[in-house]
Formats: sequence, C-alpha cells, structure tokens
Amino acid sequence: MSASSTERPALFTRLALLLDSIKFAHSIFALPFALIAMIVAAGPEGLPSWRTAGLIVICMISARSAAMAFNRWADRDIDQTNPRTKTRPTVTGDVSPHFLIAFILLCSAIFWTATWFINFICFVLALPVLAILLGYSLAKRFTSLCHFWLGLALGLAPLAAHLAVRGNLDPLPSMAMAQRWNLSVELFPILLGATVLCWVSGFDLIYACQDFAIDSADPRLHSMPKKIGVLATLHLSSFLHVLAALLLAGCGVYAGMGVWYFMAVAAVCGLLFYEHWIVSPTDLSRVNVAFFTINGLVSLLLLAAVLLERVLLR
Repeated sequence: MSASSTERPALFTRLALLLDSIKFAHSIFALPFALIAMIVAAGPEGLPSWRTAGLIVICMISARSAAMAFNRWADRDIDQTNPRTKTRPTVTGDVSPHFLIAFILLCSAIFWTATWFINFICFVLALPVLAILLGYSLAKRFTSLCHFWLGLALGLAPLAAHLAVRGNLDPLPSMAMAQRWNLSVELFPILLGATVLCWVSGFDLIYACQDFAIDSADPRLHSMPKKIGVLATLHLSSFLHVLAALLLAGCGVYAGMGVWYFMAVAAVCGLLFYEHWIVSPTDLSRVNVAFFTINGLVSLLLLAAVLLERVLLR
C-alpha cells in the first residue's frame, strides 16, 4: 500500500507494522543490562519485588518504543531517499505521521506514569531521560558523534534500574570493594553503563557504515563514516568493543562475580571478534547479522550468567 491509497490498514495492522518497523523485538538489547543492574542492586536477596521488576521492564520497553517511533517520525523524509529504508511503512504511508505521534505520546505517558509508581527520584529524572532518548534522532543533523549519543541513551539503563531498586547511589553494603575503597557512590551501575555506552556506540558505528553513500550525499546528515571514512570507523568500533570487554571484566571484578560470569565475558569477547571478522569496508552484506543476532546473544549471555550466579545458585 502506498501513501496515495485512499484507505489505510486497520488499527491493529498499523500497530503491527509499526512494531515491526521499530524492531520491537530488539528491546532485548538494553533490557538485559538493566536487569543485571537490578539483580546486583537487590543485594543478597538476588531479586527485588516482582512489582519493581515489572515496572522496570515496562519503563524500558515503553521508553525505547517511544524513542524508536520518534526516530521513524523524524527521519521519514530522509528514509524516502535511502534504498534500505524507503519501504518502511512510515515512509509508504501505511503508518501515518499522526499515528506515529499518538504512539509516541502513549508510550511516553506509560513510561512517565510507571516511574511515578517506582520512586520519586525516578519520576523526577524521567523527562530528562526521555529527552535524551528522543534527542538521539535529531543528533545526526548536527554532529557526527550521534553514535555516542545512542550509546549514552542505552547506557542510562543500568543506572536507571539501580535507582529504581535502591532510590539512591549509596554504596551497596554487599560490595566488598566499595567498602574497602570507602566509596561515596556505588560504582557498579556506572561501570555497567559505561560498558553499554562503548558496546552500543561500537555496533552503531558498524551499522552506520551501510549508509555511507546516502549520508555523504545529504548535507543535512552527519555520521562518523561520513566524517572519517568506513575503514577508520570500523577501527574505531573495534577499539570501543575492546574497551567494552575490559569494562565488562572490570564490572565482574568489582562486584565479585564468579566463574560463570567470566565464562560469559569470554564468550562475549568471541562474539564481538566474530562480529568484526564478518564485516569489512568492501563487504557490508552481513551487517544485520552483526548488529541484531550477535548483539542480542551478547546481552542474553551476560544476563543468564548473572541470574545463575546471583539468583539460582545463591
């Protein structure tokens, strides 16, 4: 169906098309890291209340959905000129701009309302966080550092989950290293957030290489491949993923994780190496495998290891 059609798909069909367009299933990228921070923040109990856990999941999914839908709304004119994106329902007219805006407002309202039921600090920070999440879609119009903006947006997830459980950043009594160093703030969600920032920025750099020609031809757009070239961008991505692996190991040392966690970290290093091995400046045909499949495995592996150590084996 095209934009010139006199009839639009039914409501549920449009919703299904939109959810597919915003890759709703890929909420799995950042959600496991939020759940890892949630589990660690719960301390010896291993898990917070089901109410808190459920609200964290609702916040994560609704905030990401709002941000992705805003991206489709903001980029709909740009997507028309890109062969990779011109068949999106938000471009063809199957999902109208008005439907997108209604969806964004609904998801934003769900997110903000859910934070009210968590605690006051989360409620106060909800709107600034939402501004950062939505702002990513506009960042590419004025800075080639937009990939790091996306990393920051997803990197806030562990910190937000920690605040949802604890309500503050006081050092966790269960963290021996925090007590030994006499820290005034809890470092684990910050370290994990920095890990996510490097990891996400790294794989978004790979993904952006697909649009090098489109970005270079459009003076409105900025990206790292456009600024420094595809080869240098892939090298920068590799550096960020090495840094992410080191930070991930550091998180484990700081939190006193066991063998299962570090086995998962080793597996993650292997997956990241494979991600870079299958992508090159002359062959970007497997970017979607690197972007979606491998990164989904990375987050799930880590969550499984933390669940095993902090909940099932405790």
